[in-house]
Amino acid sequence: MQIFLDFLGAGAFGHFTWGNGIMLAVGCLFLWLAIKKDYEPLLLVPIGFGMLVGNVPVAAEMNIGVYESGSVLSILYQGVAQGWYPPLIFLGIGAMTDFSCMLASPRLILLGAAAQSGIFLTFLGAISLGFNLNEAAAIGIIGGADGPTAIFLSSRLAPHYIGAIAIAAYSYMALVPVIQPPIIKLLTTQRERLIRMKPSPPTSARLRILFPIIGFLLTTMIAPGAIPLIGLMFFGNLLKESGVTERLAKTARTAFIDIVTILLGFTVGTSTDAGHFLTPESIKIFSLGAASFCVATASGVLAAKLMNVFSKNKINPIIGAAGVSAVPDSARVCQMVGAKEDPQNFLIMHAMAPNVAGVIGSAVAAGVLLATLH
Repeated sequence: MQIFLDFLGAGAFGHFTWGNGIMLAVGCLFLWLAIKKDYEPLLLVPIGFGMLVGNVPVAAEMNIGVYESGSVLSILYQGVAQGWYPPLIFLGIGAMTDFSCMLASPRLILLGAAAQSGIFLTFLGAISLGFNLNEAAAIGIIGGADGPTAIFLSSRLAPHYIGAIAIAAYSYMALVPVIQPPIIKLLTTQRERLIRMKPSPPTSARLRILFPIIGFLLTTMIAPGAIPLIGLMFFGNLLKESGVTERLAKTARTAFIDIVTILLGFTVGTSTDAGHFLTPESIKIFSLGAASFCVATASGVLAAKLMNVFSKNKINPIIGAAGVSAVPDSARVCQMVGAKEDPQNFLIMHAMAPNVAGVIGSAVAAGVLLATLH
């Protein structure tokens, strides 16, 4: 009996806390949202199950936890802690992304730029809540709704908050279909939501090939801190557009990005051990993240309304919400909201322009903050 009691004391039952129970429940909630509601299942299933793995408490001497040096989970987690996974994710994103919609309507880049205001307003809000400059910058990037960029920047500026920042960023990315529609409807009239935009002109193959080269040089001259993210994204896009490396592009946008996504999501989930994750600071980070995402969405919509004041070719302000970096979910939400008003109004290709511009914008913003504060 004593051996049996010692066995129980050394295992999960002997180290279980109420915090572990809360995080296990959150992990199950993530799995439910992914499987039942189909909210970003490719992200929430690995993260949710990772939460379950990370919150089964074990004795420290077993050396299997994510925060125990030399353990398997700790080694896998280094891709998050050292910022290795995000640039690799960007390689796959570049190989999947079609920038022709943005190149055909350059003015829509402004909507992607406007949505980045959520980053800098959250940065100021985090400072007012007592976070230092580096921590505030890492928290602010949640406003771009770009999980890999948030992980990359926090690994450099605030590694002690990387778990909370990553979970907040991915949570709000998954909840795009819930958060954005009410904001869009609140800030637009039915007449504005019924605006039909002219089809975008086609872009030449030469322009699509030149863009990743020129785009990389221009953006990294402005924000050299973004080279790992921007560089691999534009490299992936060049693989896609060059026409001579289709095999590499296919690998980057399929098996390769899937493998990295599994590792990133699972290890981020395991990092939510209750002892490290359930803190007052984490609650502040989640609150600021929600506010920043709402501000970013609203800023894009309001920017489109402002552009309509000075433009003859009206922009449907719905697509301003796609200025956040949640590709392509924000664009799909814009299509969904527009279709409810007019089923024959196809906004998704127009929305992809600010959506991909937002990806570049959030990476550039991260590079500026990194260069300024690191």
